[in-house]
Amino acid sequence: YVGRSDFQVKIRGLRIELGEIEAALESVDSVASAVVVVQSGAGGQLLVGYVVPEAGSVVDVDLINSVAAQMLPAYMVPSRIVVLDSMPVTANGKLDRRSLPEVQFESHGEYRAPSTPVEEIVAGVFAEVLGAEQIGIDDDFFALGGNSLSATQVVARVNAQLGTKVSIRTIFDSPSVGGFAFAAESSGGAGDVRLGEVVRPDPLPLSLAQRRMWFLNQFDTSSPAYNIPLAVRLSGELDVAALRLAIADVLGRHEVLRTVYPASPDGPVQVILPVADAGVELSVEVSAAAGAAPRIIDFLAQGFDVSASVPVRALLLSVDTESVSAPEHILSIVVHHVSADGLSFAPLARDVMVAYSARARGEVPGWAPLPVQYGDFAVWQRELLGSESDPESLLSQQVAFWRERLAGVEGAIDLPFDRPRPAVQSLAGESVSFDVSEELTQALREVAGQSRSTLFMVVHAAWAMLLGKLSGSHDIVVGTPVAGRGERELDDLVGMFVNTLALRLEVDPDVSFTELLASAREGDVAAFGHADVPFEYLVEALNPERSMAYNPIFQVGFAFQNQPAVEFELPDLSVSALDVDVTEAQNELMLTLSDGTGDGMSAALTYATALFDRSTVEQIGRRFVRVLEAVAADSLVLVRDVDVLDGVERELVGSRWAF
Repeated sequence: YVGRSDFQVKIRGLRIELGEIEAALESVDSVASAVVVVQSGAGGQLLVGYVVPEAGSVVDVDLINSVAAQMLPAYMVPSRIVVLDSMPVTANGKLDRRSLPEVQFESHGEYRAPSTPVEEIVAGVFAEVLGAEQIGIDDDFFALGGNSLSATQVVARVNAQLGTKVSIRTIFDSPSVGGFAFAAESSGGAGDVRLGEVVRPDPLPLSLAQRRMWFLNQFDTSSPAYNIPLAVRLSGELDVAALRLAIADVLGRHEVLRTVYPASPDGPVQVILPVADAGVELSVEVSAAAGAAPRIIDFLAQGFDVSASVPVRALLLSVDTESVSAPEHILSIVVHHVSADGLSFAPLARDVMVAYSARARGEVPGWAPLPVQYGDFAVWQRELLGSESDPESLLSQQVAFWRERLAGVEGAIDLPFDRPRPAVQSLAGESVSFDVSEELTQALREVAGQSRSTLFMVVHAAWAMLLGKLSGSHDIVVGTPVAGRGERELDDLVGMFVNTLALRLEVDPDVSFTELLASAREGDVAAFGHADVPFEYLVEALNPERSMAYNPIFQVGFAFQNQPAVEFELPDLSVSALDVDVTEAQNELMLTLSDGTGDGMSAALTYATALFDRSTVEQIGRRFVRVLEAVAADSLVLVRDVDVLDGVERELVGSRWAF
C-alpha cells in the first residue's frame, strides 16, 4: 500500500508525529510558537524542541518539560528545549529548519579528555560513528548506543587511520576509548592496500556481491525480488525541468547509477556509460488520485535485465485531485540490488535534494567530488581479499574459518509450515508486525549489559531458542545482513556493499539462557570478525547441497533495522515519505527489529506465503515475545523450561489432547 506520513519520523522503532509534540509545547501560555526536529546525539537520534516566547513573556523551560511529560508519552518528550527570539526563515518566509542552532549533547559521567594521539583518534572515531559531540577516555562504546554493526565501522576506521590490525573482538573486550586505544597501539600493522589507491583494470570486474546479484537477475529478469524502491510525495510548485537536471546530476555523481553489466567471455563486467547514454530519464505521467497507488506499485515491481540496460528508473506522477489546493506529485525511484543497497538511499536522497535546490536557483550543485567510486571498491575488494590459492591471503583465511564454522550444516530447517515446500522456491511474501514494549526492551538491555554482550546478541539467542523449539532441532543457523561500509570513503556512496553472515548456534536444552547467550556472543563476534568474504562467494566455495526448493545454509533470517531515514527537503515544496509495500520473501521466515536504543522495539516477520498462513506467523510472533519475557525475567532459566505456549494452548496439550 501507499500511505501519507506528514511530519512523521521514526526513532528507535517508534513512529512519532512531530506536530503532536509541537502542539503540546505551544499549549504553554508563554510559548508563541514551537518547532521540533530530530538531531543526532550520543547514543542515537534525539528530539529537540525550539520555542519562541509570547511578546513580553518569559519562557520557563522546566514548566514546558513538565507539561510535555504530562501530555506526551515518555519517548515523545524532547531531550532538550531551546528558547529562540524568533524562528529562522527562508527568503520566501518559510521556516528554515536547517538554520536552527544545533544542540551539543555530551556523554554521561565525569569527562576525562584523551591524552595521547591514539586516544584522540579513537575518541574521534567513536564520536563520528555514534554521532556524539564529545567522547571521553572512560566512555564505553556500547553504553553510548553502539551495537555489533556499528562496532565494525569503528574497527575499520581505526585500522585505516592507525595502520593497525585490531579485530572486532577487541572492541567487545575493551569497549572504552582508553582500553581500545591501548589495544590498538599493541596490535601489529595492517599493510593492506588503501581504498583510494587502486588502479582500475579494463574491463572492470563486478564486486563479488554484484556477481551473485547478476546471476540471480539473469535467472529471472522479470522478478522484482531485488528491486529497492523509494517514493516521496511532493506538494507545491515543482520545477520539473530542475528535477530532470538534478537526476542527471546525481547520475553523473555516482557512476554505479549509470552502469550496465553485460556478459563477456570471462563473465559479467561493469560498463560505465556517459549520462547522456545511460537511458535513465525522468518519466512524467498524470494520474487520478484513485489510480496513483496502483501505478506506483506497478512501476516499482517491474523487473530489470541488468545485462542490457542500466537498472535504474524514475517516475514523476502528477496527481490530478480537486480536493487539494497545492499541486501534488509523487516521485518514485527504483534501483536493482546489483547497483545499490538499502543504505544507499540516504546519500541518494540527499544528493537529489542538493542538486534540485541548486538547479531551481539556476545553478549547478556545489558538492565536493566523491573520494572513490563503486568501481574502485570492486577492484579494492579483490585486492584486499587476495586469492584463495594463497594460504596467507585474507580470502583463504576467512574461507577456512567459515568452512570449519559451517561444517555439517545439512538440509533445511523444518518449521510449523502450513503447506509442504514447493519444488521451486517462491519469493511471494507478506509481513506481520508486532511490538516489543519499552519495559521489556530495557530489561533485555540489562541482560545484555550483565553479560558484556549487545541487544543484538540477546535477541539472536532468543530467536534461535524459539526456532529450536519450533523445529525440534538443536543446530540453528540464521542469516543476518551487515552493512559492509566500514571504510569512511564509502559513507556517501551509492552501491551494493551489504553482506550476509550465517550465524550458527547450538541450542542445548539443558543450558541456561545466560550460557546460551555466551555462546551466541562468542559465535557472533567471530562471525563479524570474518565478514569480508561475500556470502555469495562463500556458498560457491563451500558448495553445500543445492535445491530449487530452499536457500542453501540457512532459510531463516534475522536483522536489526538501523539504517538512517531517507529525508527530502526541497525549496517551495512540502515533502513526505510514502510507505511502499512490495513485499518479497527472500527467506522462508525473516525477523526484522529496530535497534531499540532507549525505547521499545518494533518488529516484523516476513514470510513466504507458499509455506505459511498469516495466522501461523502471528502465532510465531506472540511466542517470540513470550521467549523474550521469560529470559528477561530470569536469564538463568534453562532453555528447556522456557514455555512458548499460552494458557489456551497449554490447556489443549495438557488435558484435551492428553491420552
